[in-house]
Amino acid sequence: MPTKNTLSKHSTDNKPEINTENRRPIRSFVLRQGRLTGAQQHALDNYWRTYGIDFSEQVLSFNKLFNNENEVIVEIGFGNGESLLQQAKNQPEFNFIGIEVHGPGVGHLIHLANSENIHNIRIIRHDAVEALEHQLADNSLKQLQLFFPDPWHKKRHQKRRIINPAFIQLVHNKLKPGGFFHMATDWQHYAKQMLAEMDTAEGFLNTSGSGNYSQSQGTRCESKFERRGLKLGHGVWDLIYEKQRR
Repeated sequence: MPTKNTLSKHSTDNKPEINTENRRPIRSFVLRQGRLTGAQQHALDNYWRTYGIDFSEQVLSFNKLFNNENEVIVEIGFGNGESLLQQAKNQPEFNFIGIEVHGPGVGHLIHLANSENIHNIRIIRHDAVEALEHQLADNSLKQLQLFFPDPWHKKRHQKRRIINPAFIQLVHNKLKPGGFFHMATDWQHYAKQMLAEMDTAEGFLNTSGSGNYSQSQGTRCESKFERRGLKLGHGVWDLIYEKQRR
């Protein structure tokens, strides 16, 4: 989980000296934990061993994790988890890993998965970039999903947006050839940035043609957040890119 910068004082001038080796990178999220309900806390306490994946710097074996050889789809920032759970129910032939930092959402998804006896889903509660870098092997994912990430709409905050060249390269590394990167946002300015960044990214092909948003939402399931936005007249933009085969 995020850690504070380490500060030390110089013995003579008492000016704070920042330890740059431990400096925290810019995060694409703010950790707002919120209050856990009784059901969410119970799920975390009793079913984390079944559904949770502890963060480590060891690469995961999907076959051991799921006890099968099905292909894996990863979603970053699944919110309360309801749409991801529905997708796992709709596609039992795939395994799903959700990555989320917020405790109530993690607890809610575990509670739902256990209540409905859904077992093709696992959860990492950690920063997504670090989890991708350390726990997921290169060329291992069928699809990576990023639905409604924080748009950081203020100009001074846009450096925090998760879609940037370094992240796009990381996604490319983790996808199998022929795998898909599916994004969705209800913030048009962010959609335009995603489209511009991805259309010029090496090794990706826009499945709807360069310069176009997807006319289909693919296998994405409508979320409570999305339904609320649609009622308010918000638009939704899907972008689906395929990792080119060599």
